[in-house]
Amino acid sequence: MRWPWLGAVLLAVGCGPVPAAEYGEELFSDPKLSGSQYNTFSCATCHATTATPPKDEVYAGLSLYNVASRPHWWGGYETRLLDAVNFCYTAFMRGVTPLAPDDPRSRALYEYLVRISPDETAPAQPFTLIKDITDVPRGNARRGADVYEAACRECHGEAHTGKGRLTQLAPVLPEVSQEYGSLFPGVAPGLIFIEKVRHGRFFGVGGNMPPYSRESLSDEDLGALLTHLGL
Repeated sequence: MRWPWLGAVLLAVGCGPVPAAEYGEELFSDPKLSGSQYNTFSCATCHATTATPPKDEVYAGLSLYNVASRPHWWGGYETRLLDAVNFCYTAFMRGVTPLAPDDPRSRALYEYLVRISPDETAPAQPFTLIKDITDVPRGNARRGADVYEAACRECHGEAHTGKGRLTQLAPVLPEVSQEYGSLFPGVAPGLIFIEKVRHGRFFGVGGNMPPYSRESLSDEDLGALLTHLGL
């Protein structure tokens, strides 16, 4: 079910009217969509918008191409598109109050998501979260370096230094695993790292990182990443 309205053709923004879909595209890439001073995420941080995502990027979220045409979202947990958007908005972008249906930003985002949903209907996308964390086989370090560049660097910056990270709140990798080790004595740092990657902010140690499903990041690539980071 799509949001229950036909969005306005134009929205008044700034000095004059802007097509709603264009305004929505701007909001999609703007961390200021969230009113939190601590937020650095935009929708574009976690989602591609093309049918085939760029090969040099690994996004935490699935591509939003055809998203408005799907029957449900978040693996079936959300059955309204606005609720799916608000889950990201409140859980990861630190938004306090969910976007309301009549909010001009909601209307504009809807128009943009419809624009990148050319098919009348589209199948729901798989979203497999790992319930019980287990270790994964280690892989090729060179492949792991590529995975780091594609999946981790935008938020965490360079490995070991954090140079260029999205925010100072993003921990430096892999050194942060040493802090986790002090919180969970006797647990291998690599296993803690897997826990954080797979469960994100729901690991319960702070932060607002989204979880990486198996569709977003395979166990094979995760194992290669661990080798690259020396975990």
